[in-house]
Amino acid sequence: MATIRTATAQWAGNLASGEGTVTLDTSGQGTFDVTWKARAEEANSKTSPEELIAAAHASCFNMALSHQLGEAGYTPESLKTSADVSFVPGEGIKSSALTLEAVVPGIEDGEFQKIAADAKAGCPVSQALAGVEITLKASLVSAA
Repeated sequence: MATIRTATAQWAGNLASGEGTVTLDTSGQGTFDVTWKARAEEANSKTSPEELIAAAHASCFNMALSHQLGEAGYTPESLKTSADVSFVPGEGIKSSALTLEAVVPGIEDGEFQKIAADAKAGCPVSQALAGVEITLKASLVSAA
């Protein structure tokens, strides 16, 4: 059975000067302001669809990687992933660049890189973004 999550977006005005909100309905975690300027220029304390996609991609990738590592017999101490989603006005979303710093005891870099690449490909958000370039820079770091 599918799990459904809901967000609601509202908008008033034209594209250039209008504004809106997006509310995370299922979790109740908040309502966030959105504007075209925040999307195409500077954020100025507002969000954009691309920032929300970046958050979804980074968190989905971490979950997929944690699962893949567990299947291979490893438990990560820490997975820190950022996603940089690029948007070009008039053209759309062009890429999502994942950058990972991981602390995974006992794993060799070669195996880690393979598992990370598999997690990138298997992540449901990566699959949803199949029309854009997705890159991954994965680094093993020592525990602090």
